[in-house]
Amino acid sequence: MNNKDDIRRRIRARKQLVDDTERREAARRVFDRVRRMAAFVVAERVLLYHSLPDELSTIEFMERMQGKKKFFLPRVNGLNLEILPYERSRMHLGAFRIEEPTGDNTVDISEIDLVIVPAVAFDRHGNRVGRGKGYYDRLLENCRALTIGVGYEFQLVDEIDAEEHDIPLDFVVTDRNAIIRGHKKRR
Repeated sequence: MNNKDDIRRRIRARKQLVDDTERREAARRVFDRVRRMAAFVVAERVLLYHSLPDELSTIEFMERMQGKKKFFLPRVNGLNLEILPYERSRMHLGAFRIEEPTGDNTVDISEIDLVIVPAVAFDRHGNRVGRGKGYYDRLLENCRALTIGVGYEFQLVDEIDAEEHDIPLDFVVTDRNAIIRGHKKRR
């Protein structure tokens, strides 16, 4: 099994080797796969993330699919994530220097049909290593929507030492044709 801090260090170093062209192409391939998945096709309300510079960019995908899906983004509120509608004109730099939606029109996770989740790393069982704060685990704890983790192929590791509070994902999609069915424990 892999220690989460070791995985974070290894993946962070590998991400530094990815140039802008590779980053754009990988995001295009991943989100083209997501767009064709049945879970995405039938979903009306999709919770996505606003990408950080080292993550697969979600901006082009949201702009391209605007009007076809209703997108929502998370906003940090203390130890938890709130969910708000995505509107390009209503964004600001929030916690951890991530662009977040403004306003007070939050929605409950139960109103979301599909959640697309970032991570530092994934394994073939749908387990993920995040940045270490547990925001997504707390958000997904009561989530009934399907979940898809997205990342580069090199973010896929053999095994992650999942802890009791870790919430596995239903699918993991990478830039190298990997669509992996996780083993999510429904609560």
